[in-house]
Formats: sequence, structure tokens, C-alpha cells
Amino acid sequence: MSSLVESALEALSGPALVLDDQLKIVTATPAAVELLGVDVPIGVAAVRVLCGSGPKRPVAEALAAGQAVQTVVAHPGREKRRIGVRTIPIGPVRARTGWVLLLEELPEIDSDGAVLFHGMWTQDAGMKEMFRVIEKVARSDTTVLVRGETGAGKELVAQAIHALSRRAKGPFVAINCAALPAALLESELFGHARGAFTGAVRDVQGHVELASGGTLFLDEVAELPLEVQAKLLRVLETRTVLPVGARKPVPIDVRFVSATHRALRREVEAGRFRGDLMYRLRVIPIFLPPLRARPGDVALLAQQLLREARQRGDTEIAQISPEALRMLEAHDWPGNVRELRNALAYAFALATGSVLLPSDLPPEIRTRSGEEMPPEPPRTFTRQSDDPEAEKILRALERAGGSRERAAKSLGMSRVTLWRRMRDLGLKPGRPR
Repeated sequence: MSSLVESALEALSGPALVLDDQLKIVTATPAAVELLGVDVPIGVAAVRVLCGSGPKRPVAEALAAGQAVQTVVAHPGREKRRIGVRTIPIGPVRARTGWVLLLEELPEIDSDGAVLFHGMWTQDAGMKEMFRVIEKVARSDTTVLVRGETGAGKELVAQAIHALSRRAKGPFVAINCAALPAALLESELFGHARGAFTGAVRDVQGHVELASGGTLFLDEVAELPLEVQAKLLRVLETRTVLPVGARKPVPIDVRFVSATHRALRREVEAGRFRGDLMYRLRVIPIFLPPLRARPGDVALLAQQLLREARQRGDTEIAQISPEALRMLEAHDWPGNVRELRNALAYAFALATGSVLLPSDLPPEIRTRSGEEMPPEPPRTFTRQSDDPEAEKILRALERAGGSRERAAKSLGMSRVTLWRRMRDLGLKPGRPR
């Protein structure tokens, strides 16, 4: 890449790496080289530079799966320092030609120890960094889009933004855009005038107007019908709302925070979401990591939920057995924190005695592929070596669902190299005897 293009990239984004479709470095801006403090050789897999040999490889695994990610990695040359990484795909999903990785040096943070932030417990460094972002974002009235899976806690993020903002004394109004049909949703959002339709016997304020002076949280905003999207865009542009059946717009003073589990850009490409509305809502994106990306939080949350249940008088359980905790940590949690909360509510309701046992957990937690979970966790591959590299490869294979191609990409090597290393380390398909 020419020095002119490198200079232009640095002027626009600062520290950045450009990768090809094989995740190899094509170029690095001078600011990126300075930030990393190590040689950044062209043609080398980026994951080797950013992820090293660490057990946690969020950038590597996301890129190997073809997914964009915003996360935090350890600084390759400075202990106790971290680097924020945001990945931007080049080209559409089916014709990906590469990636741009935007880098940012982050201040030191105590990655050990649990913290409580506006209802969210964690000991994960990535979550703690998200808390820092929330604190900064809350200071302005800029629109925010929270991206996260179902049950991960998107509304808690929105409530934290509101509580930390100058609007904290104003109302926090939430509406689930997927819960109502289009005709009713329009009236709920924007209100209606008397006589607008049969049964409209008086003027009724909508959620937008009710949130004036505070924050409006639009949950699952990607589910908005196109006709409602057009009217919401008008509200954002004019800062007024026109109730259904009314002729005179009403001025509003509202901060908009939206949330979705879908990628809005893909929804725009599919014609299901307006591009102009996406740019209005997605001024500041915040990415909420799923529970499976922070497995160290499972036991922490389970213990906290137990304490809360005891305080409410909902259970006599005093502790969770190590075997039950292991099962909880082994579960993938597709429903995230909500699913964990429901699983423990089930256990608290059915358990007898003072210790929560594996048998008290829901069947889907106790079983794997329809069979009772054995005392020791089954492995996809056996090993005949205690080499640390064997453990790293096993973890990569587990996180890639057994896919050697994805595991190889996340480790920064070819499939052939991975196969050879597995052979040399004695990693074989099957379960240990």
C-alpha cells in the first residue's frame, strides 16, 4: 500500500491495521506500529500480533467466524496495558475482501475483582471497558444504539446511560418495538388525537411525548415496520412529534437510546430497515458481549443471584456445589443472563436442602445431546501432552465448535499447520478413557 494511502488512513482513523481475506496484515499505519511497540511484519497473521498466545482470543475468533467485533486485548509489549480493537469489514458478507482494525490504547484497569455497575455485575475486563464507554457517552444527548443478544442486559445499559446523564431526573420510558402490531405501535409511540379512529375518545400522549425531558428506550428497534420507521425518522429530524389524527406537531426534548440483537447494516441491505434512520440511531454504537464471551462471570452472577434470592426469602439454599457450578460454566447460555436467572429460579424452586446440587438444575443444563452430563466434562479431542500449546489448541477447537478451519484461523495458522501440531502433540478425535 502506498505511503499516501497509509497517511490518508492514519489521518482518518489513527492507529489501524488493514488485513486481507486471509486475516494477514497488508499494512499498518505508523501510529499503529508506535502503539503496539513491536514489529508489525507485512504478510503475518494479525491474530499473532494482537492475540499472541493468550487463552482469550476474542479478535481471532470473531474474525475467523467472519463477524465484526469491538473488544479489548492485552498490550503485546506492555504488561497491565490494554488495547481497544474495533473491526470493520471490507466488502459484503458473501464477498469479504478484508478487514480494517482500528486500535486505541486504553488506560490501566484492574481486571481482577468484581464490580457492580448500575445493576450489572462483572469481573470481565471487556465489560469494565464498556462501563467506561457508557460513562463517557452519558454526558451528551447523542443517540446511542446498544447491540447485544437477547437476554444480555441491553435495557440495563440504557438505564445506566439515563442515570448518568443530565436527564437522570426526567422520565425513562421504554417500549418493545417487537411486542405490538404496526397499527397499535404507531399510536403507542406517537400518540393519537381525539377522533383519530374508532374508540379514540380523547387525546393520548405517545411514548415519545411521555419521555420528553428524559430518555426513550426503543428495544428491538430493528423490528419496526417500515411505515413507522419513516415517521420516527421525521421525529428525529424535526424534534417534533405528530400524533395520529393530529394536524399540529408537538415539540419534544428526548434522548433516544435504541437496542437490537440484529445487525442493522444487514437489515438495511435486505431492505427491511431504512439506511437514513440507521445513521440517525447508530451515532454511538455500544456492543454488549454475550455471557459465553465472559465465562468467568457465570459463577459470579450465580452467587449473586443466590444472595438476592436468600434476601427475598425465595430459597433456603446456602451454597452452590462445585459440580453444579461446573455445569453452569460449561453451558453455552444462548439466552445469556436472562437464561441464567431463569435456570437458577428453577433450581431454587425445586431444590431441597442447603446445597444446590447438579440434579436441581434444569434438564438442558444437566444434559448434553440428550444424555446426562458425566462427572468430568467430555472433550472433543484427547491429548497425550501437557504442553501449554495443546491446551491453547483445545480451547480454540472448543470455541470453534470443532471446526478445524475456524480454529486454525483464530490461532493464526493454516489448517495443515494445525493438523501437524495436533499430530505432534497427540491431539486425537474422541473422548478420554
